Amino acid sequence: MKSSLAIYDMDRTITRRATYTPFLIHAALRLAPWRLALLPIVALMMLAYAAKLIDRGRLKEINYRLLIGGAMDPARLDPIIQSFADKQVATNILPGARASIAADRAAGRRVVMATASYRLYAGAIAERLGIHDVIATETQLDASGRIIARIEGSNCYGDAKLAMIETWLEREGLTREAVHIRFYSDHISDSVVHHWSDEPVATNAHDRLIKLAKSEGWEVLDWRK
Repeated sequence: MKSSLAIYDMDRTITRRATYTPFLIHAALRLAPWRLALLPIVALMMLAYAAKLIDRGRLKEINYRLLIGGAMDPARLDPIIQSFADKQVATNILPGARASIAADRAAGRRVVMATASYRLYAGAIAERLGIHDVIATETQLDASGRIIARIEGSNCYGDAKLAMIETWLEREGLTREAVHIRFYSDHISDSVVHHWSDEPVATNAHDRLIKLAKSEGWEVLDWRK
């Protein structure tokens, strides 16, 4: 008998709003409020990404460095991560997502989060939702064990997300043939994972993904209504 997995994207799938920039601002306010004066540069970096001058991973690294700063002891950052996660779970989780996670768990599915967001805070949000398996973008540590504004490995986005899910399966001792996978996401960038899964679900999706889902016969859900 196959094991069953329910894999969820996080931003705008489980949450109403994206979390990355709010996390940076939340941290800047508590660590060094003067860094908020750098927000115009953050906006310029976003324009550089839109113009394809930098990729998403580099955008994340630059904006993290601008608003949080350099190497930081995890113990200093942890209370900020925890307060941010508390705020997100209190105000930014879609009720439909909570109900779906509960239903998947009740049906015997192992619930997994796979998100491009940093594990730093995505893991804390997942923990509060009772999700113990998290695949996410990792941050590097320097030689002293301090968190730095560099991505360890790949940004968990697009093709890289699928590769990281496959690596996680291998690490867990699971073969693709031995699992049945239901996958929820809102964004076309995750269509590679939708195609790879057994039960693709376009969730709170934008127009491009809805169009693809309808052409492929995938389930379409909208928890925002």
